[in-house]
Amino acid sequence: MKKVTLLTLLVLAFATFAMAQAGWSPATDVLGAHLNYGRGCAACHAPHSGARGNGISTTDTTTGNVALWGQDVAPLFGKSIITGQDDRGGNYPETLPASFNAGTPDVGGILTCLSCHDGNWAKGAMMQNKVYETVPSTYASQNIPTLLGNDGNGLGDYLNDHPVGLNAAISCGGQYNWDCTIVNGAITYPSGTKMYQFVQNYGFFVSPAAYNGNPVVLCTTCHNQHLMNVVKVTTGSKSGLPTGYYATMFFVRAPYNPATTTVGANQTAQFCRQCHGGEANEMNNGTAVTTF
Repeated sequence: MKKVTLLTLLVLAFATFAMAQAGWSPATDVLGAHLNYGRGCAACHAPHSGARGNGISTTDTTTGNVALWGQDVAPLFGKSIITGQDDRGGNYPETLPASFNAGTPDVGGILTCLSCHDGNWAKGAMMQNKVYETVPSTYASQNIPTLLGNDGNGLGDYLNDHPVGLNAAISCGGQYNWDCTIVNGAITYPSGTKMYQFVQNYGFFVSPAAYNGNPVVLCTTCHNQHLMNVVKVTTGSKSGLPTGYYATMFFVRAPYNPATTTVGANQTAQFCRQCHGGEANEMNNGTAVTTF
């Protein structure tokens, strides 16, 4: 009886703590770094003349035609990058679209992002190449780079960045993946699977793109470019967490707070486990849930 009472108290304490987390209210603008030194939305979505409307010279004759995009993507057209070499020797080549009208998901999911965050071919963006947010003091340096192709390790080095592109497909089954199923390029997790239990304990907030029947990782899979410091969670099929607003950092699409001082907090690890199921508690007979 005492054990049952203690377990009940622990569950209630966790639920109360999670409810407290769900009431996060950011004190700074939710666009954060993407306020672009006061330029705000117009820095990316120029209301007139595309990149030229932001004072940027470009050879792109379609500039601004899609989503009023106001950064110069022309230097990136057709360029090839290789991201994310893994510990088994594999890597993920990506040939960037040759046109802003290519119609592939890497146009909005990678090309537009690199027009600001490249620093190798695309250099016209208003970037200081250091993280905007106040990061925990345990970080060795507060000036974490925000450019991918010019991060201080030599121009054009993308191997130290997470795999992205039309070849960076997410798989189901096997040693490193979830016991999920892929249907028409979407990841499904029927009731009774380990992944379903994980979604109840944390959620599935990432947004892979469907390409040739596979879910693929883009920049926008993990990042929501419009919300830097907060994420809204709704209890349901995609998360078992209490409904509300949760703290996040770095434009991550899910509860993600490395600045927490809670002993045993694992929400940042949970974020990675959305795709990397082989390292999740549920896939390894663990009973730990999400601790904020």
